[in-house]
Amino acid sequence: MKHFGGTVLFLDRADINTDEIIPAKYLNESSKEALRPRLLEDLKLAGFEPGRDIAGKGALVSRANFGCGSSREHAPWALEVNGINIVIAESFARIFRQNMYNCGMIAAELPRETLNEIFRDFAPGAGPVTLSVDTERGLFHFRSGGREKTVPFKLEGFERALVKAGGWVEYAAGRY
Repeated sequence: MKHFGGTVLFLDRADINTDEIIPAKYLNESSKEALRPRLLEDLKLAGFEPGRDIAGKGALVSRANFGCGSSREHAPWALEVNGINIVIAESFARIFRQNMYNCGMIAAELPRETLNEIFRDFAPGAGPVTLSVDTERGLFHFRSGGREKTVPFKLEGFERALVKAGGWVEYAAGRY
């Protein structure tokens, strides 16, 4: 099972698409490592600089419809190779969400009101924010300075099995 959590990257925008996560011109890359420096390079978001803001992050928090656009495993791969194994958003494009779990990663959905609270209390400018993830109990624990917030999330059934196995290939290898 992968490590989940770490310092949080906040992207306060809905509809971040797979071309913004990893531009299509890099889809001919055959290794995940080649994608590392290209993550989010085309994302237009005020104050966001990929070279400065991605390094050292282990989790990403965003808004609704994350991963919309073209279906491609390269988008989760680009996150993974940068150490980001968990994305939290209000909703995900169906194929992106499944690709995350197929890679043994977590795409967790939280209600809009909860995300609004997290952005209000922990978003950039508030200092570094760390996220601890309890996959067994389904709990996120956000921490920054003296502020803390625990938030429940769902990880059940087949998605839990994929995460525990490390992804679809590992899951299948252990069963077939």
